[in-house]
Amino acid sequence: MLAENIIRRVVARVMVPFIQLFGLYVIMHGDSSPGGGFQGGVILGSSIILYAIIFGRRAARKRFSQAVGDAYNSLGLLIYATVGLACIFFGGNYLEYDVLPIGEPHYASHMGILAIEIGVGMTVAAVMITIYFEMSRRKEPRAEGEGG
Repeated sequence: MLAENIIRRVVARVMVPFIQLFGLYVIMHGDSSPGGGFQGGVILGSSIILYAIIFGRRAARKRFSQAVGDAYNSLGLLIYATVGLACIFFGGNYLEYDVLPIGEPHYASHMGILAIEIGVGMTVAAVMITIYFEMSRRKEPRAEGEGG
């Protein structure tokens, strides 16, 4: 039994950074390949959930506290809203990236989409982790007929 725990812990320690790196890759290349903020955020969130399953909720909360999760939720939403409002401010529609003053319209569109993908990825990862921690905190429901 002890050997199984050691193997799981070693494998998780090796895999978590690679899962996170792949999640960042999916986010950063979401405008030009399959994937994007949502998919990358799910991958990033799953790396912390894997860590929590293997090492326990307390160890995972030390690495990703509720305050950090709340900050990522808020910052991701703020990035999304700021880019959209900046597009309106510079004379376009909400999320019409090519009006952003970042050089050529094609480049501005690329940078706007990238910022949106980062914001969505941060928010999705933080929400997934929060949902996991909230659901894992709940007690098992009692079976019918148990006293209580």
